[in-house]
Amino acid sequence: MQKANSAFMKPLTVSSDLAAVVGKGPMPRSEVVKALWVYIKKHNLQDPANKRNINADANLKKVFGGKAVVNMFEMTKLVSKHLS
Repeated sequence: MQKANSAFMKPLTVSSDLAAVVGKGPMPRSEVVKALWVYIKKHNLQDPANKRNINADANLKKVFGGKAVVNMFEMTKLVSKHLS
């Protein structure tokens, strides 16, 4: 049985902008991504025509550097800037 990668499970400090979306940290990167998807689905922010795109609301725009639309692959890169 393989051990889980401890780098993914390490609790990270969450910025105040990101905390407005996912809650207060510290939390592992995997939990941040899960919480982000819960927020996106709850507020119906996934583009219905292209499910890979996220339409940012006011809270997510702060996390996404002011961008209104971000694809899900770019999202993880932008979110990592808010984790330390």
